[in-house]
Amino acid sequence: MKFSTKGRYGLRAMVDVAVAGEEAPVPIQAIAKRQDLSEKYLEQLLGMLKKAGLVKSIRGNQGGYQIEGDLAEISVGDILRALEGELLPVDCAGFEEDGACKAAKSCVTKYVWKRINESLEETVNRITLRELVEQTKSMQAGTWEEE
Repeated sequence: MKFSTKGRYGLRAMVDVAVAGEEAPVPIQAIAKRQDLSEKYLEQLLGMLKKAGLVKSIRGNQGGYQIEGDLAEISVGDILRALEGELLPVDCAGFEEDGACKAAKSCVTKYVWKRINESLEETVNRITLRELVEQTKSMQAGTWEEE
């Protein structure tokens, strides 16, 4: 499965806001500069994340974006679904019961797609924004080691 730039860049933006916005809201210009993204595209992504209740925007001179909620309760899956929609490798993965797939009764490959989807969901739901923030801080401190 290949994620779009919305998912990839939006996840980076969420981590940026979580790391830089612990004390005060993060201006969109600062996020755009650090992530090398256009402000206009970033506004679209943050708008989607705001609609999903994952970030909040604060107006005014000292305004910007902050994470909405507890970092330990926001999963990568929450973020990616807000930006990408359902995370399915193929259309029939997990939807054979509702008749979306005409070959569901005779197609054995649906089990492959279903297991891939379950594995993907389990992975993205298990990784929290708090973990990504901690790894980011370790990387910045030079103490991060890849697993």
